[in-house]
Amino acid sequence: MMFWMGIVATLLVAYLLGSIPTGYLAGKLVRGIDIREHGSKSTGATNVLRTLGKWPALFVLAVDVMKGVVAIVFAQWFYPWLVSRYPVVWPNELEIPSRVCWLVCLSGLAVLLGHGRSIWLNFTGGKSAATGLGVLLAISLPVGVGAAAAWGAVLAMSRIVSFSSILAALAAIVLVFSFEQPMPYRLLVVAGGLYVIVRHRANVQRLLAGKEPRLGGDGSGARP
Repeated sequence: MMFWMGIVATLLVAYLLGSIPTGYLAGKLVRGIDIREHGSKSTGATNVLRTLGKWPALFVLAVDVMKGVVAIVFAQWFYPWLVSRYPVVWPNELEIPSRVCWLVCLSGLAVLLGHGRSIWLNFTGGKSAATGLGVLLAISLPVGVGAAAAWGAVLAMSRIVSFSSILAALAAIVLVFSFEQPMPYRLLVVAGGLYVIVRHRANVQRLLAGKEPRLGGDGSGARP
């Protein structure tokens, strides 16, 4: 019982970390506004940039990335203790490292879900790209850096945040299979990358219609 309670508690921690509405809080603290009523009506760093300026946007971006990092680092620290302290029967008698990887994978999904479906914003939120980057950096630095580089390169050429985020998600999926990684981590990156892409489905429609705004424009942007 204590083992399963520990798992539920850790997943709840990851979800609540992801749920922290950074962009919404920035709007309230910087200008006393509900950022969901301004610009693209998004809580992501792109709308924060357009509505509040560069420094609040950088702060929101950094915190959103750190949410993913902290959720994974906490899971990687806590789960080995939990698995060794409360042994249970596992399929095929998985070794402790394999058990931990599967549990960390669940925490990664929980923090992404929290960012996209925040309990504090009536289960709405951002599109989990920034928090997903934090997850990547925590589970595999080369994959995270590679995805960030892809995002930056595409953004420099296109100036479209949503397009950059989608291609970065695809790059992460390719990269995680290019490096030696546990299967649970690979599945996490695939699931997380697809989740980020699905969250951008409205942006994809605007991209196909040639109506997606660029940085420096006045249209609605993506939610990182």
